[in-house]
Amino acid sequence: MSDATPTPAQVLVALLDLEDLDVDLFRGAQPDSARARVYGGQVAGQALIAGARTVEPDYVVHSLHSYFLLPGDYQVPIIYDVERIRDGRSFATRRVVARQHGRPIYYQTLDFQRAEEGFVHQDQMPTVGTPDEGFDLVDLMRARGNAEADALGKEWAALDVRYLGNSRIGLTPDPQHPAQARMWIRINGELGDDPLEHLAAFTYASDVSLLGASLTAHDASPSRTQMASLDHTIWFHQPFRADAWWLYDQWSPSASGGRGLSLGRIFTEDGTLVATVAQEGLIRPLKEREPVQPS
Repeated sequence: MSDATPTPAQVLVALLDLEDLDVDLFRGAQPDSARARVYGGQVAGQALIAGARTVEPDYVVHSLHSYFLLPGDYQVPIIYDVERIRDGRSFATRRVVARQHGRPIYYQTLDFQRAEEGFVHQDQMPTVGTPDEGFDLVDLMRARGNAEADALGKEWAALDVRYLGNSRIGLTPDPQHPAQARMWIRINGELGDDPLEHLAAFTYASDVSLLGASLTAHDASPSRTQMASLDHTIWFHQPFRADAWWLYDQWSPSASGGRGLSLGRIFTEDGTLVATVAQEGLIRPLKEREPVQPS
């Protein structure tokens, strides 16, 4: 029996693995975290695994749509209940509900497809710096005074994120897209060859910093903003390895009513567009506390 310390990638794979409880019923473990609420990418990745375990192996997920309903609790496991919506010749659909304390905290709908040929086109990858030219995201958060930087650095140990810049710092201003951010990401370590492992690991990583793109057009700090993901959608276009560098090209087309919408295109280093992500979330400025008046 090996006493070798598991790599961050191996820890992530173990976290995303699920315990089978019954037919279409699974239980997800929790990491050791000092944060107040469960990281959304973890719930999304575990739910994807739950749904994928109920379809035939020749079906591959091409899209997921989800809503975050309540903050997750790190102190108890998450139960994933899968409903088989449709099993067709080309497509299969599943709905997954994640529960804690007897209440739904997250819903995810997944659509799977058997491989087939068709038309092909894609957007061109933007011209950007290399991963070596980026800054470690957690180090950048520490430098900017983010109170959760240390806790996130521990929780995101499986992610290697190199931040290239945003609309305010590092990127050339674009009047067409006033709120942008770009970064390179890869899983920190080597994953296996199971495509589902890479899809789940990518789904875990896809929640990193996406909502933050909606703040880049404003003089607003995440540490002075109440932020929470409301929904999360991914369209998977091409298979790719999550443990190789991929560009997260993010922009926010709109913010209003205390909410921000962020979109992201995922490109591999060779310029292939492999996924598109969308997320809307709460971006509510924190009000300054009024000083207590002496009595």
